[in-house]
Order: sequence, then C-alpha cells, then structure tokens
Amino acid sequence: MEPRINYPKVVPGALQAMLAFSSYVQKCGLELSLLNLIFLRASQMNGCAYCIDMHWKDLRADGEEEQRLYGLDAWQESPYYSDRERAVLAWTESVTNIQNGHVPDEVYEQVRKFFTEKEVVDLTLAITEINSWNRLNIALRTVPGAYQPAKARELKRGAS
Repeated sequence: MEPRINYPKVVPGALQAMLAFSSYVQKCGLELSLLNLIFLRASQMNGCAYCIDMHWKDLRADGEEEQRLYGLDAWQESPYYSDRERAVLAWTESVTNIQNGHVPDEVYEQVRKFFTEKEVVDLTLAITEINSWNRLNIALRTVPGAYQPAKARELKRGAS
C-alpha cells in the first residue's frame, strides 16, 4: 500500500488544529489507558490499520495485558473489563457507529453511572478525535508499522 497524500506536509495548519484537539483530549483528566482503549476499539471498528498499530503499541508500552487487547473485539463476552470500561466501550461503539440512528438512551445512562457530565463530553470528544484520525489515515492510506511509543512520549514531554 502506498500513501496517497502526505497530509501533514500539504496542510500543516489542519494538522496543527488536529494536534491541538488531541492535546485537549490528552489533558482532559481521563486516564491515558482509558483513552487508548477508546482509540483502539474505535480504530478496530473503522478498520484503521495505522491507528490500530499505534494504540496497540501504546497500550502495551503502558503495561496493558495482552489478553485484554486480544479480547477487545469481543469485549461484551470477555471477562477482562470492569463495568466502567464496559460503559466506555459501549459509548465508544455507539458514538462511532451512528449510521443506524442516535446513541441509545440506555448506553448514555450506563456511561453516566461512572462519569460526570464533563467526563461524558470528554469521552465523546476522544471518540470524535479518533474517528477523525481514522478517516484521515484510511482515506489517505497512511502506512502502519513505523510508530514507536517511546518516541511519541518523548515528543509529548518536549511539547509540554
């Protein structure tokens, strides 16, 4: 697979806007492990190989158990996730998969058991963010495989 367009080079302003959005999500107060779980699950649903590679590596680098990663596609049948994580995964799937209508009230009620209003908005922004990255990377054929979590952390520390 060959990349179609090097979008960071072609539209650096748009990339900066996306990175600013990402920066807010990273600093919103939600745990990084939870955000990466959201990012990986939405990327799996969307079939974004680049983002799957990235967030799988990030989760592993942060100490996530492989069994939980392998079971993520079938999280509803897997015993590896807390009720809080299950609420987030249901929210992630509902917000990502909206072609059949709106996010169901019961999914909202489930996520509200564990999260404040601000946190629900932040979760929704995180899901919106990864869906945007997924669509960019899929459409423009960003090639997976080269991402290194340690280098990304160093860049984030340098930017802080």
